Amino acid sequence: MAPVGIRCPDHSGKAQGVQRVTKGVRRAAFEGTGAKVTKALIGINVAVYVAELAQGGGVYGVNSTVYQKGFLYAPFVGQGDWWRLMTAAFLHYGPFHLLLNMVGLYWFGSLLERRIGAGRFLLLYLVSGLAGSAGALVVSPNSATVGASGAIFGILGAGLVLEQQRDYVFGGSALGVIVANLVLTFAWSGNISVGGHIGGLIGGAAATLALSRFGRGHAAYGRAGLLGVAGIVAVGILSIGVAYWKAKGYA
Repeated sequence: MAPVGIRCPDHSGKAQGVQRVTKGVRRAAFEGTGAKVTKALIGINVAVYVAELAQGGGVYGVNSTVYQKGFLYAPFVGQGDWWRLMTAAFLHYGPFHLLLNMVGLYWFGSLLERRIGAGRFLLLYLVSGLAGSAGALVVSPNSATVGASGAIFGILGAGLVLEQQRDYVFGGSALGVIVANLVLTFAWSGNISVGGHIGGLIGGAAATLALSRFGRGHAAYGRAGLLGVAGIVAVGILSIGVAYWKAKGYA
């Protein structure tokens, strides 16, 4: 697959002194203060590609063990290789594929992470990756699929939901970016996972709606709460369920 492709200040009634500082530290540990998760994800993707090369996989990495054990393919998933639903999102078919995805991840991921926080961003990214894998299996179960673009489309889906809440994390361009990338997806559908992109987009949007407690709060500024976290987990479980439903017929 390939991609394209201020908090309201606290008021009265809050903890003061050491208690307030301690709460702030705990909150920062979950929400983050920069784009550390985005950078870590880029590092992991690059490291996995280097591992493909180190194992003699060739420039496209396909002959390496890490690639062969990790790419998404319905018959293998149906036989019990469920880890492929996630590992495929960290594998890439050559340096150009990796470069496109990592540029997209950096541009959009860093903006979204700074807006919603590191913890929420990581959950959304992983769930979007699962949703992208589910979509890829539904549309092209007999194709070997790899790439982070399903998760990246999930980031774009999150941006679209935020813009509907008048939070223009991508400068108000989320819809335009999504449309442009979907046009490219269908135009080059022979080499791009249409299902992976659409699945990731739906998963990211659904996870962001869950973060907002389905419209009861704000996905970025409000507390996710138990309902929000449970909603994100539910999107991930549903994605796995869809993947199982599709892959079991190819075992």
